[in-house]
Parts: sequence; C-alpha cells; structure tokens
Amino acid sequence: MKLITIAKELVHDAISASMELFKVMIPILIGVKILQELGLIEYLAWPLKPVMTILGLPAEMGLVWATAMINSIYAGLIVFISLIQNNPLTTAQATVLATLLLICHSLPLESSIARKSGARFLFQCIVRLIGALVLGWLLNLLYTSTGTLQEPATILFQTASLSNTDQTLANWALNQGKNLLSIFGVILGLLVTMRILHAIKVIDLMNMILRPILKIIGIGPKASAITVIGLTMGLSYGGGLIINEAKNGNIDKKDIFYSLTLMGLCHSLIEDSLLLLLIGSNFASIFWGRLLFAIIAMAAIVQIVQRLPKRLQNTYLWVDK
Repeated sequence: MKLITIAKELVHDAISASMELFKVMIPILIGVKILQELGLIEYLAWPLKPVMTILGLPAEMGLVWATAMINSIYAGLIVFISLIQNNPLTTAQATVLATLLLICHSLPLESSIARKSGARFLFQCIVRLIGALVLGWLLNLLYTSTGTLQEPATILFQTASLSNTDQTLANWALNQGKNLLSIFGVILGLLVTMRILHAIKVIDLMNMILRPILKIIGIGPKASAITVIGLTMGLSYGGGLIINEAKNGNIDKKDIFYSLTLMGLCHSLIEDSLLLLLIGSNFASIFWGRLLFAIIAMAAIVQIVQRLPKRLQNTYLWVDK
C-alpha cells in the first residue's frame, strides 16, 4: 500500500509539473514551427553566430540557449528537438551546449528569487551569463585541442520528428505530442530517481562532502546548509529557504550574496545533469566540471568582493537593509 501511495504521489507531481511546463512549451513549439516554415530560423540565429562560433556550436543552438535563458531548460529542449535534425552535434558540442543551459537558464525567475533575498538582480544575471560562456569556452578549447568527444552525440529523445523530414502538419502535431509525452516521462523518471537517491542517502553524502568546501571558500555555517540544498536540489529550493532566513535576519547579507551566487553558477547538480544527458552530453563534464568551475569561480568572487568598497557592494551586489 505504501508503494502504491508513493507511486500515486510521483505521478501526480509529474503531471502537475508537466502541465505547468506545457503552458510555456506549446506556444514555443508552434512559434518555432512557423519560423521554420517561413525559413526565418537562420536569420534569427545569425546575430548569435559569433558567440556560438567561439563556443564551437552551430548558430541555431543559440536559439536553444536563448529560449532556456528566458524560460526553462525544458523549453530549451523543445527547441533543441525541433532543430537538431538539421544541426547534428558531436558529444563535445552537446556537452558545451548542456553547460550553457545548466548554468544560465530561467534568468527572470531565478534571479528574481535572488533579488527577494537581497541580492542584486542584474549582477546575478551577469555572473551566470559570463560563467556559462567562460566554462563553455574552456570546455570547447579542451575538446578541440585534445580531439576528445568528437563522435556524434547520442540523442536520447527518440522521437519521430528526428527521422521524418517530409511531414504533413497533422504528422508534425502528432510527433510534437509524442515529444511532450516524452518530456512527461523524463520528469517522472527524474522524480523517481531523486526519491531513490534520497532513500539510499546519496544526497546526504553529497551534503557531507560539500559543506567543508563551502567553509573553505568563505560561506558561513548558517548559509552553507541551505547552499548545499540549492546545489543538490535546485535554486528554487535553496533560494526559497534563503528568502525565509533573510526576512528573519538570521544570515548575514554577505553570506546570502555568496550563497545565491554559488547556487546561480551551480544548482540542481543531480536532476539537471541527468536531464541534460538526454542531448548526448558527457556526464563527468557537466557534473564534476560544473561543480569544480563554480567552486573556483566563487572562491575568486569572494576574494574580489572582500576588497571592494562598501559603497560598490551595496550598489551593485546586494541591498543594504
């Protein structure tokens, strides 16, 4: 009976999450299809080409990243599915794209969470954008110079839209329905995986490993526990707790800023990393590479912030309450 109850909860949560995402994804799907039919995709992607070229990606992948930045990773994946047929990627390219999506997505929503806690909205957006570009560039440089991960990416979204190039509108709609159904399956699978990882104490083990590291780079003990939650579970979880603690005055504003900035660069380590495996990326790079980069970047940010005048800190980094 307990297993049945848990299964019902997981299915209910997956349906609820999927419906919220579909409200955003379906208009995006239709919009991308219209742009494809009008032959406008390449023109919209053209302004993004210089940045994508530096990162070793097709210009069209810039639309995937832009969609994820404004909406969510899932919305970006829908655009990715629509475009990948004509823009195949290597594993190295898929990993670079995954890095961009993981670090810099849902900026309006997640930076607003940071703002409610007292961190400056604009800085949080900028640091995540720069962080994504720097890590993406470093990974591309590593892969091109060593010749690694140059095999074709294995796309785990096995949908008809990837193999059928001559579709009627009805067939296209049917295939996109299958894509959305696969998204629901992904969400349900991730929820099940996270429940299992909690049950076998993997999340607790990560917490034990990360807390000493946060102390070393300068995040205080009161904020470190919440930061670990954000790193492992997601910015919405950790940010929500930070907002509550900030309102109660339990955490220093510097620690709030450090915590939110680190969570911005690296959050939902398990769930989002598993999700981005679906586009054929390399797990070690998007998990360990992202975590190591975020820790090093955050250690540097802490040292820089400590040397800034208080006026600049209060103006550009956090609100002086």
